[in-house]
Amino acid sequence: MPSPFDSNDWMWARAVEMLGEAERLHRRFFHIAGTERAIAGWEPPVDIFQDEREIVIIVAMPGVPAERVQVSNEGGALVVRGTRPLPASSTGHRVVQLEIPHGAFERRITLPAGPHHMSQPEVIAGCLVLRLTRVDEDRR
Repeated sequence: MPSPFDSNDWMWARAVEMLGEAERLHRRFFHIAGTERAIAGWEPPVDIFQDEREIVIIVAMPGVPAERVQVSNEGGALVVRGTRPLPASSTGHRVVQLEIPHGAFERRITLPAGPHHMSQPEVIAGCLVLRLTRVDEDRR
């Protein structure tokens, strides 16, 4: 007669096997073949404030160093791309809980029509702050 632990052992082995498969699929589908650049796996949340002269965009990116972020203007939208490394990945600690997204991210922010000048981006308290000033057509 099988012991009551046989089914638990089987379920545990199956769970570990499924986690390994999920990790393999994640690596396979979240990287572009032949390049180091990963496909965006998450979108950081943004807050946007606007008045008649300025647009202020705050992008939440906890744990993302400034050198891992790129901002570009692509067809009327600001695109913020970067990567957030997995924290404590080389310390030997086991993961107990992961809620903050990590890996490659991308956020597209549609801009209102008209020319804008963007000042130097800043990283403040884990957020990317972008300031865009509306350029008057008369001054151009």
